[in-house]
Amino acid sequence: MSQLKAVVFDWAGTIVDHGSRAPMGAFVEVFRQFGVALSIAEARGPMGLPKWDHIDALLKTPAIAARWQAAHGVVPGAAEADRIYEVFVPLNAQVVTDYADMIPGAVETVAACRARGLKIGSTTGYTREIMANLTPVAAAAGYAPDNLVCAGDLAAGRPTPLMMYRTFLDLGVFPAHAVVKVDDTEPGIAEGLAAGTWTVGVAVSGNAMGLSREEVAALAPAEFAARRDAATATLVRAGAHVVIDSVADLLPVLDEIEGRLMRGERP
Repeated sequence: MSQLKAVVFDWAGTIVDHGSRAPMGAFVEVFRQFGVALSIAEARGPMGLPKWDHIDALLKTPAIAARWQAAHGVVPGAAEADRIYEVFVPLNAQVVTDYADMIPGAVETVAACRARGLKIGSTTGYTREIMANLTPVAAAAGYAPDNLVCAGDLAAGRPTPLMMYRTFLDLGVFPAHAVVKVDDTEPGIAEGLAAGTWTVGVAVSGNAMGLSREEVAALAPAEFAARRDAATATLVRAGAHVVIDSVADLLPVLDEIEGRLMRGERP
């Protein structure tokens, strides 16, 4: 009998949107609209947090805060984060379906998890407004998890465990060590650790690598290896129990975790 009861997946960079690219252009564009330059690398820094918290973290970055102060004459704070967030959410909702392609192997992996009797949960740093556009596209492609918990649904999101706790309740699963969290970001790994689950980091398809499938395929072998190693190291430092390239590599890891549970190991 399986020791595991559920797998909880992140969305962008884990199941859809190779490289987690949908939010990046939206962050750069919304800051541009407020007269502040923002690079893609800067925008990626807090990735995985709820989007308001992500914006707040960007505004607290010294270099970005200095640019904001130069443009607006004030040190940015919560009020400025509110103003940016109001523009960002509809902008991200508008573009999210442009990056809604399923990551190769995701649909097949989820089907194999279900065949093992596992429930499929999902949490995301996206808001309900953004996910309202994304979920129908994913469903048409064959992905419809058993639940969805979004940023803004609860009093706090990542890196707290609250979205995972809601997922346990939605799925009717316990204890926490019978659940695996799969995520491509540091806050997403922290979310799983805080909830007491096993955590699996996704390196190549996710935010840590930050590249589309075509961009990954175009890399020279040495550059691919270096970028992959750096992305893996980021997720290992975040505390991931295992790091894989993409969800297509998940099933052997579930076997490994099952074995560790049988031996009495816990996250």
